[in-house]
Amino acid sequence: MHLLTAQKGTINESDEAVDLGQSPADFVFISAADSELSSIAGAANDKRLSVRVANLMQLSHPMSVDVYAQNTIAKSRFIIVRVLGGESYWQYGLEKLLQIASENELDLVVLPGDDKQDAGLARFNTVSGEIAEQCWRYLIEGGPQNSANLIEYVSHLIDDEEMPNAPVPLMRAGVWSPVHGMCDLVQLSEDWIEGAPVAAICFYRALVQSGGLEPISAMVEGLKAQNINALPVFISSLKDPVSVAILRTIFDEAMPGLVINTTGFAVSSPATAHQNTVLDEDGRVVLQAVLSGSSIEAWQSSSQGLTARDLAMNVALPEVDGRLFTRAIAHKSAKLFNETVQSNIVVHKPDQSRLDYVAKLAANWLSLRSKSNEEKAIGIVLANYPNRDGRLG
Repeated sequence: MHLLTAQKGTINESDEAVDLGQSPADFVFISAADSELSSIAGAANDKRLSVRVANLMQLSHPMSVDVYAQNTIAKSRFIIVRVLGGESYWQYGLEKLLQIASENELDLVVLPGDDKQDAGLARFNTVSGEIAEQCWRYLIEGGPQNSANLIEYVSHLIDDEEMPNAPVPLMRAGVWSPVHGMCDLVQLSEDWIEGAPVAAICFYRALVQSGGLEPISAMVEGLKAQNINALPVFISSLKDPVSVAILRTIFDEAMPGLVINTTGFAVSSPATAHQNTVLDEDGRVVLQAVLSGSSIEAWQSSSQGLTARDLAMNVALPEVDGRLFTRAIAHKSAKLFNETVQSNIVVHKPDQSRLDYVAKLAANWLSLRSKSNEEKAIGIVLANYPNRDGRLG
């Protein structure tokens, strides 16, 4: 069978077998979450321990697993794998890694890819439940400090180095600033334009954990250019009661007139009555922007633009909640090859022209919201499908 060699600075989106070409290391970390890989890679740069990271999506082919297991895993020392979706999602890979770990007396830790327990993965661990739990806690909290402490914890386990600090909790939701980082509303508003309207930017907590906030920073600047104060807020999920409660408190104080949302999925269901979310309370318009899961090259060459996954998560489902789709404002880029972890580190790179479009659209909606009903005109757009039901309007 033909085996491709992974290329520096590219995103591999095919199902073909790939040789990642990584040498063995003290610590190997495997995950399908680019945000986690980026965070571990960033923390590894100043550590004595040798570290490799690999994207689980590049190990979907059995031959890719075999080559990686033989060339990299078998001669490494401590392996952590994060699997979202349970044992069946990557069964061949888990069985192969367990075999290699058992044959070579390696420490293997297999953990759920989210913050929900998965007892079915425990049988693949060659370490104690206590060690697996500690590793999981560092990853669940995330962020640069917890990533650094995870690497130090592995060093403690395999080289008897000093025990690092316990995992540092990261809030489920909160305010973030390009200037202050995680902060409170008072700190954020110190940089605001006096008397200007406020637009919230809602994004996943995972971006804070990984540090991949360049598109959010660019959106803040885009709104500022339109004389709008940006309120960047991160959440775990719109279905998480703690996140929703924190967000509601922030919105009650800051009073944003509009929300630019970059989270996916929906709270409502197409089969039930519409369910308001914390984003659209007080009559706020919610503009849906996309941090695309594909590269800009794939987006430009595709006849449909966004991938099926992006369309489902960021267009179809958010429409159920009544959000208005705008643009893909950033695409994934793997132009940075990290020599320390011998892997392409995938990050979102903003598309300035499309960010500017969304910022201008936000300004128009905020202007409309400030007008009285007497000043507004109503336009009705009807579909004209070539069938009888399509002409009901």
